[in-house]
Amino acid sequence: MSARTRILDAAMLVFRRHGFRRSSIEQAADAAGLTRQALYHHFKSKEALFRAVIERLHEEAFAAEIAAASAAEKAGGSLADILVASVSAKLGQMAASLDGSPHVEELFSEHLLQARDLYQKYTALYADQLAATITRVCRKQGLVLNAGMTPRELARCIEMAVNGTKSAYPALQPPGAFLKDLEIMLRTLIAGAVGPAKQPRAAKPKPAKKSDKKSARKPGDRR
Repeated sequence: MSARTRILDAAMLVFRRHGFRRSSIEQAADAAGLTRQALYHHFKSKEALFRAVIERLHEEAFAAEIAAASAAEKAGGSLADILVASVSAKLGQMAASLDGSPHVEELFSEHLLQARDLYQKYTALYADQLAATITRVCRKQGLVLNAGMTPRELARCIEMAVNGTKSAYPALQPPGAFLKDLEIMLRTLIAGAVGPAKQPRAAKPKPAKKSDKKSARKPGDRR
Protein backbone atom coordinates (compact mmCIF):
# COMPACT_ATOMS: atom_id res chain seq x y z
CA MET A 1 0.00 0.00 0.00
CA SER A 2 1.39 3.40 -0.99
CA ALA A 3 1.79 6.22 1.51
CA ARG A 4 -0.88 8.24 -0.33
CA THR A 5 -3.40 5.40 -0.13
CA ARG A 6 -2.67 4.90 3.57
CA ILE A 7 -3.16 8.62 4.20
CA LEU A 8 -6.46 8.73 2.29
CA ASP A 9 -7.76 5.68 4.15
CA ALA A 10 -6.84 7.28 7.46
CA ALA A 11 -8.30 10.64 6.46
CA MET A 12 -11.60 9.01 5.52
CA LEU A 13 -11.82 7.45 8.98
CA VAL A 14 -11.08 10.78 10.63
CA PHE A 15 -13.59 12.74 8.53
CA ARG A 16 -16.26 10.09 9.11
CA ARG A 17 -15.64 10.20 12.87
CA HIS A 18 -15.27 13.96 13.42
CA GLY A 19 -16.73 15.63 10.34
CA PHE A 20 -14.75 18.15 8.31
CA ARG A 21 -14.74 21.11 10.69
CA ARG A 22 -13.54 19.21 13.77
CA SER A 23 -10.93 17.15 11.96
CA SER A 24 -7.26 18.14 11.78
CA ILE A 25 -4.11 17.26 9.92
CA GLU A 26 -2.67 15.94 13.19
CA GLN A 27 -5.55 13.47 13.59
CA ALA A 28 -5.10 12.22 10.02
CA ALA A 29 -1.35 11.88 10.50
CA ASP A 30 -1.83 9.89 13.73
CA ALA A 31 -4.38 7.59 12.05
CA ALA A 32 -1.96 6.99 9.17
CA GLY A 33 0.98 6.36 11.51
CA LEU A 34 2.89 9.38 10.21
CA THR A 35 4.24 12.61 11.62
CA ARG A 36 2.47 15.83 10.74
CA GLN A 37 5.51 16.88 8.70
CA ALA A 38 5.41 13.62 6.73
CA LEU A 39 1.73 14.11 5.90
CA TYR A 40 2.39 17.73 4.83
CA HIS A 41 4.83 16.31 2.30
CA HIS A 42 1.79 14.82 0.49
CA PHE A 43 -0.95 17.34 1.32
CA LYS A 44 -0.38 20.99 2.13
CA SER A 45 -3.59 21.53 4.10
CA LYS A 46 -6.66 19.87 5.55
CA GLU A 47 -8.66 21.27 2.64
CA ALA A 48 -6.32 19.65 0.10
CA LEU A 49 -6.58 16.35 1.95
CA PHE A 50 -10.37 16.56 2.00
CA ARG A 51 -10.46 17.27 -1.75
CA ALA A 52 -8.32 14.19 -2.38
CA VAL A 53 -10.70 12.07 -0.32
CA ILE A 54 -13.70 13.43 -2.24
CA GLU A 55 -11.99 12.82 -5.58
CA ARG A 56 -11.33 9.21 -4.64
CA LEU A 57 -14.98 8.80 -3.64
CA HIS A 58 -16.05 10.03 -7.06
CA GLU A 59 -13.56 7.77 -8.83
CA GLU A 60 -14.82 4.74 -6.91
CA ALA A 61 -18.44 5.69 -7.62
CA PHE A 62 -17.68 6.17 -11.33
CA ALA A 63 -15.99 2.75 -11.52
CA ALA A 64 -18.98 1.16 -9.73
CA GLU A 65 -21.36 2.78 -12.22
CA ILE A 66 -19.47 1.43 -15.24
CA ALA A 67 -19.12 -2.07 -13.76
CA ALA A 68 -22.82 -2.28 -12.84
CA ALA A 69 -23.96 -1.16 -16.30
CA SER A 70 -21.67 -3.71 -17.95
CA ALA A 71 -22.87 -6.55 -15.70
CA ALA A 72 -26.57 -5.73 -16.24
CA GLU A 73 -26.05 -5.49 -19.99
CA LYS A 74 -24.23 -8.83 -20.16
CA ALA A 75 -27.06 -10.39 -18.15
CA GLY A 76 -29.53 -9.32 -20.86
CA GLY A 77 -31.26 -6.64 -18.82
CA SER A 78 -33.65 -4.10 -20.29
CA LEU A 79 -32.60 -0.49 -20.72
CA ALA A 80 -34.36 0.34 -17.44
CA ASP A 81 -32.57 -2.53 -15.66
CA ILE A 82 -29.20 -1.33 -16.95
CA LEU A 83 -29.71 2.35 -16.12
CA VAL A 84 -31.16 1.64 -12.68
CA ALA A 85 -28.23 -0.67 -11.89
CA SER A 86 -25.77 1.95 -13.13
CA VAL A 87 -27.17 4.91 -11.19
CA SER A 88 -27.89 2.86 -8.05
CA ALA A 89 -24.33 1.49 -8.00
CA LYS A 90 -22.84 4.98 -8.26
CA LEU A 91 -24.98 6.49 -5.50
CA GLY A 92 -24.89 3.34 -3.38
CA GLN A 93 -21.10 3.43 -3.44
CA MET A 94 -21.04 7.04 -2.27
CA ALA A 95 -23.64 6.43 0.43
CA ALA A 96 -21.81 3.34 1.69
CA SER A 97 -18.55 5.27 1.98
CA LEU A 98 -20.11 7.62 4.51
CA ASP A 99 -22.81 5.40 5.99
CA GLY A 100 -22.74 5.31 9.78
CA SER A 101 -21.04 8.67 10.19
CA PRO A 102 -22.90 11.14 12.40
CA HIS A 103 -21.58 13.91 10.13
CA VAL A 104 -22.90 12.77 6.76
CA GLU A 105 -24.87 15.95 6.06
CA GLU A 106 -21.93 18.16 6.99
CA LEU A 107 -19.56 16.16 4.78
CA PHE A 108 -21.90 16.42 1.79
CA SER A 109 -22.27 20.15 2.42
CA GLU A 110 -18.51 20.68 2.72
CA HIS A 111 -18.04 18.59 -0.40
CA LEU A 112 -19.86 21.30 -2.38
CA LEU A 113 -18.00 24.11 -0.61
CA GLN A 114 -14.49 22.70 -0.75
CA ALA A 115 -14.67 20.77 -4.03
CA ARG A 116 -17.43 22.22 -6.20
CA ASP A 117 -15.21 21.97 -9.27
CA LEU A 118 -14.80 18.23 -8.65
CA TYR A 119 -18.56 17.88 -8.26
CA GLN A 120 -19.08 19.62 -11.61
CA LYS A 121 -16.36 17.57 -13.30
CA TYR A 122 -17.80 14.24 -12.21
CA THR A 123 -21.40 15.30 -12.86
CA ALA A 124 -20.35 15.87 -16.49
CA LEU A 125 -18.55 12.50 -16.60
CA TYR A 126 -21.58 10.70 -15.17
CA ALA A 127 -23.83 12.37 -17.77
CA ASP A 128 -21.49 11.39 -20.63
CA GLN A 129 -21.37 7.80 -19.39
CA LEU A 130 -25.17 7.59 -19.09
CA ALA A 131 -25.69 9.04 -22.57
CA ALA A 132 -23.17 6.56 -24.04
CA THR A 133 -24.91 3.66 -22.30
CA ILE A 134 -28.34 4.79 -23.53
CA THR A 135 -27.06 5.14 -27.10
CA ARG A 136 -25.39 1.72 -27.10
CA VAL A 137 -28.27 -0.19 -25.49
CA CYS A 138 -30.95 1.44 -27.66
CA ARG A 139 -29.03 0.49 -30.79
CA LYS A 140 -28.39 -3.04 -29.54
CA GLN A 141 -31.99 -3.66 -28.42
CA GLY A 142 -33.74 -1.86 -31.26
CA LEU A 143 -35.21 0.91 -29.11
CA VAL A 144 -36.03 4.51 -29.93
CA LEU A 145 -36.47 7.53 -27.69
CA ASN A 146 -39.91 9.10 -27.82
CA ALA A 147 -40.86 12.66 -28.72
CA GLY A 148 -37.53 13.47 -30.33
CA MET A 149 -35.62 13.01 -27.06
CA THR A 150 -31.86 12.46 -27.39
CA PRO A 151 -29.70 10.17 -25.21
CA ARG A 152 -28.12 13.22 -23.59
CA GLU A 153 -31.54 14.70 -22.79
CA LEU A 154 -32.66 11.43 -21.21
CA ALA A 155 -29.43 11.37 -19.18
CA ARG A 156 -30.22 14.90 -18.01
CA CYS A 157 -33.76 13.87 -17.04
CA ILE A 158 -32.31 10.98 -15.04
CA GLU A 159 -30.01 13.38 -13.20
CA MET A 160 -33.00 15.61 -12.44
CA ALA A 161 -34.87 12.58 -11.07
CA VAL A 162 -31.86 11.78 -8.88
CA ASN A 163 -31.75 15.34 -7.55
CA GLY A 164 -35.49 15.30 -6.93
CA THR A 165 -35.24 12.10 -4.91
CA LYS A 166 -32.24 13.50 -3.01
CA SER A 167 -34.44 16.37 -1.79
CA ALA A 168 -36.50 13.84 0.19
CA TYR A 169 -33.40 12.07 1.54
CA PRO A 170 -30.73 14.52 2.78
CA ALA A 171 -27.24 13.10 2.20
CA LEU A 172 -28.83 9.96 0.66
CA GLN A 173 -29.94 8.73 4.10
CA PRO A 174 -31.27 6.15 4.76
CA PRO A 175 -29.61 4.56 1.71
CA GLY A 176 -32.04 1.64 1.32
CA ALA A 177 -35.18 3.79 1.21
CA PHE A 178 -33.47 6.38 -1.00
CA LEU A 179 -32.40 3.80 -3.60
CA LYS A 180 -35.81 2.09 -3.57
CA ASP A 181 -37.69 5.34 -4.25
CA LEU A 182 -35.10 6.35 -6.83
CA GLU A 183 -35.60 3.09 -8.72
CA ILE A 184 -39.36 3.71 -8.89
CA MET A 185 -38.72 7.21 -10.25
CA LEU A 186 -36.22 6.02 -12.85
CA ARG A 187 -38.31 3.11 -14.12
CA THR A 188 -41.34 5.37 -14.51
CA LEU A 189 -39.27 7.96 -16.37
CA ILE A 190 -37.61 5.45 -18.70
CA ALA A 191 -40.90 3.66 -19.48
CA GLY A 192 -42.33 6.92 -20.76
CA ALA A 193 -39.24 7.91 -22.73
CA VAL A 194 -38.40 4.75 -24.67
CA GLY A 195 -40.24 2.43 -27.03
CA PRO A 196 -39.49 -0.25 -29.63
CA ALA A 197 -38.30 0.89 -33.02
CA LYS A 198 -41.11 1.03 -35.59
CA GLN A 199 -40.91 -1.72 -38.16
CA PRO A 200 -41.27 -0.62 -41.78
CA ARG A 201 -44.61 -1.57 -43.30
CA ALA A 202 -44.52 -4.36 -45.85
CA ALA A 203 -45.04 -3.05 -49.34
CA LYS A 204 -48.42 -3.97 -50.86
CA PRO A 205 -48.22 -6.03 -54.05
CA LYS A 206 -48.84 -3.93 -57.12
CA PRO A 207 -52.01 -4.80 -59.09
CA ALA A 208 -51.28 -6.49 -62.42
CA LYS A 209 -51.59 -4.25 -65.45
CA LYS A 210 -54.15 -5.05 -68.14
CA SER A 211 -51.40 -5.62 -70.65
CA ASP A 212 -49.87 -8.17 -68.29
CA LYS A 213 -53.20 -10.01 -68.04
CA LYS A 214 -53.48 -10.20 -71.81
CA SER A 215 -49.96 -11.48 -72.21
CA ALA A 216 -50.68 -14.15 -69.63
CA ARG A 217 -53.39 -15.77 -71.84
CA LYS A 218 -52.43 -19.04 -73.46
CA PRO A 219 -52.36 -19.44 -77.24
CA GLY A 220 -55.73 -20.64 -78.44
CA ASP A 221 -57.67 -18.79 -75.74
CA ARG A 222 -60.71 -16.98 -77.13
CA ARG A 223 -60.16 -13.29 -77.28
